[in-house]
Order: sequence, then structure tokens, then C-alpha cells
Amino acid sequence: MSATTEQSRPADDRTERRVHCPADGRHVGSVPVQGPADVTTAARTLRAAQPAWEALGPRERSRHLRRWLDWLLDNEARIVGLVQAETGKSWSDSAVEMQVAIDVINYFTGNAERFLADRKVASAGLPNKVRKLTVVARPYQLVGLITPWNGPLGGPIMDVVGALVAGAAVLSKPSEVTPLTWSAVVDGWNEIGAPPVLACLTGDGEAGAAVVEEVDMVMFTGSVRTGRKIAARAGERLIPCSLELGGKDAMIVLADADIERAAGGAVWGGMMNGGQACISVERVYVEAPVHDEFVAKVVEKVRAIRQGMDEPGTYATEIGAMVTPAQLEIVERHVADAEAKGARVLVGGKRGAQGDAFFEPTVLVDVDHSMACMREETFGPTLPIMKVGDEYEALRLANDSDFGLSSSLWTRDRRKADRLSRLIEAGSVSINNAIIAVFQLPVPMGGWKQSGLGARFGGANGVLKYCRQQSIVSERIALKAEPNWYPVVRSRSEFMAKVVRFLGAHDWKRRLGR
Repeated sequence: MSATTEQSRPADDRTERRVHCPADGRHVGSVPVQGPADVTTAARTLRAAQPAWEALGPRERSRHLRRWLDWLLDNEARIVGLVQAETGKSWSDSAVEMQVAIDVINYFTGNAERFLADRKVASAGLPNKVRKLTVVARPYQLVGLITPWNGPLGGPIMDVVGALVAGAAVLSKPSEVTPLTWSAVVDGWNEIGAPPVLACLTGDGEAGAAVVEEVDMVMFTGSVRTGRKIAARAGERLIPCSLELGGKDAMIVLADADIERAAGGAVWGGMMNGGQACISVERVYVEAPVHDEFVAKVVEKVRAIRQGMDEPGTYATEIGAMVTPAQLEIVERHVADAEAKGARVLVGGKRGAQGDAFFEPTVLVDVDHSMACMREETFGPTLPIMKVGDEYEALRLANDSDFGLSSSLWTRDRRKADRLSRLIEAGSVSINNAIIAVFQLPVPMGGWKQSGLGARFGGANGVLKYCRQQSIVSERIALKAEPNWYPVVRSRSEFMAKVVRFLGAHDWKRRLGR
């Protein structure tokens, strides 16, 4: 989702941005509004420090990252409190971001040496047996990391760890809407005395554009619109980019599914983080024989959701506020559009009693693909449910989308699950679970269609994506001269051609040139 400019409260002046809690409006903190000159200065400093960081090797780099994890755990209450304060989330949703940080740091530091080990490669062809082939992973010197507002800690941490483990320096820019958490976490990197290879720049879109101009590789999470601009500029600069963009994730519930479990998965997958996640369940297709039962269970569970920004550490609510007024307006528009075109709201459908930043958990039925709630990314606490005749209609509708990030399929039939999951046009499929595939660090998390380019995680790929591959070819036996070196000698050239033909042909007639 896009890291959009804060629209509810403009910056107090051109040099400082004041951050307010969406749920209650209180002032949480301030950050400097930094621009292209600041980005250039930071990039210069990072580049100067990167060679020594790379030279440490993966084991020593991992040691610094684990010390950073210790710092995060020692400051957990403060950091999670910042996540909650600048987003208006529930404490439960806020605390999940620390769990993500723990898992990601432990996984990549635990596997860093194996992922980055030189790769010995067998030679091809008999003449090349005298050569030793090695593939070495060398990091891009400076990686740019641009992240959105919906996960102030979890979003950046999912990408920065792989880049740092790889040996790159990282120039990061969090969303101007929620910059406080990541700024504090980067301060923690400096507090532990780690090398100066991680910087946080707090600015708006101008600073983000400057990051793209300065770095050697870009990792961006956000809107399709901004992602297109970054991809175009990266192409002009001939630098790689990895983009995780929007989603409109489909859930397919077949008649033989465990309906109680499927309903629970739909509610959690659709409402977690207030629906403000690119991998949220955004549309549900249910086979007709179980549609009514499924809807009844979903409505019951949604009615039981407690909404509000609870006190830190209390775990008293499930979901909190919408982070930005602009996003809340999108949710309102989608619900109003659906109702105007014949959909029914079974629960929710309006702003919550807790204040203007809250939107009630909402269930929509009688929806179809003429409605924005089934076509556009909603990024809010809504769950549109559509009745389908069979699995083929469900697949057709699920694939009828410009997005293809995540999805889920619910059935007790394992063979059917295997067959149908391979027909869903999305980067990941969770079978009998909601959005769980994206938390599996050994497999890639990537989008199809307009949901992005490249992938996050994926085992070694989560580190190697930040590296350039370097091939090293060395001679096992060093001759005075190679047979094909100058000067050209006819007899030698003819002999070499005959040898290549003899070794390369697949029958005696052609081997002997007859």
C-alpha cells in the first residue's frame, strides 16, 4: 500500500513533521523533513562505510544484527508503543510487528553463512575440465529501502535484515505518516555501536525520489502508482528494483471445507491490522451449498470483534483505527458503491463509535465484479462475500483481477487442493489457512500481475537478491599458451575443430565427419 503523504495534519513548518495518533489525535512526536541534499550526504557516508562492513563476512555481520535484536527486545515496550501510537492499532496488531522482527533476524542470521557461501560449479565439456568454476555473491554497495505506513517496524525489518546480512549498506526512508518507530529502531542500531551502514531519512515523496537516484538497488513496498515510477526510473538508471505492490487477495471456500475454520480464517485474514495489509483477505468466493452457513458464521464472528486502541499491554481489542483519513475515505467509497449497486451490509458499514478514524468491521453480501470492493484494493476492515456455483466459477472470478499477491483455498480434499492451487494466479496460496504462506521465510513472497516484481524472502533469495553474482574461472593447469591463442595455425585449428565435433556429436557418423 502506498506510503502517502499525511493529509489530516500538515507539517508545522518545512523543517519538521509532527506525528499525531490517528485514534485520539494526540501529538506523538516529530521528525525533521529531510530532502535530496540530506539523502546525498547520507548516501556518501554509507558508501564510505560499506567496504569494511562487507569485509567483516556474514558471521560478524550477523553478530551485530543479533545485538540489534537484543536491543529491540530490551526496548520492546517502547518500540511497540510507538507502533501503536503512530498507527492507532490495537496492542495485539502492534505486538505482531516485534514477533516478525524476531523471526526475520533469527532466520537470516542463522543461515547467513550458508546462503552466502561461494558456490562451486561443475564445468561443462571435456576441455573445460582443467578449469575451476566458482560463483561468488557480492552485495550491491548501497540498497535503498522505501516502506509504507501500515507496518512501521515489520515492514522495514522484513527487508533490511537480508540486505545487511548480504553486506550492503542501507539507506531507508519510512513513510512520512509513520516515521517515529523506524527512526527509533535505526537509532538503536547506532546505540549498540554497529558500523554506520544503516541510515533513516525522514521526508516525503521528494526524499523517496532522491533515494532512488542515489542507490544501486531499490526495495520498495507501496502503491502500484509509485511502484511504476520507481521501476521506470530504475530502468533508466539500469539498476535493479524489487517491488511489492498492492493486493486484492481472493479466498475460495469449497463445499467440502471445514466451514467453522474457514469462517474464522476469513475474519482474521480480512480484519487483522484493520484490513490494512497487502495480503489481507479482500474478497471471498463461496460455493452455493455452504454459502449461507459460511456467511452466518462470519457475521457472528465479526460482531464479536472488539474495536478500539486499547491500553499498551492489555490486549483488550482486536483491531484499531485506520491510519490515514484518505484510506478511510476509500473504504467508505467502496462500501457506498457496493450498496448502490445492490449489495447488502450485514454488519458494520460505517464509521465506528470510537471516533472518525475508526471504520466498523464490515461484511458485504450480494456483491459482484461490477463493484469497486471486488476490483480495487480496499485496504480496510471489509469482507465482501460472493456466492458461486462451483469451483470453476470461483477460480475464474478469483483470477479476474489486476492483482495477484496472495490467496487462500479451503477444502478437505487434498488432491483437489493441489490441483486447484496450481490454477490460482497469485504469488502464494495458503491451503486451509489465511495469509499464512507469506510468513514462511524459506519460500518466496512475491506478487504476480500488478502486485509487483521480484520476491521477498525465499530462503537464500532473501539475501542473494541484494547481491550481484560474480563468476570466477581459474586454471587448474596453467599452460604456456592456449591452443586457440594467436597466431592462428591452420593445422591446429583444424585439429581443434575435429576434437570439438567428436566430443559434441551424438552419433559416430557425425563424430567422424562422414
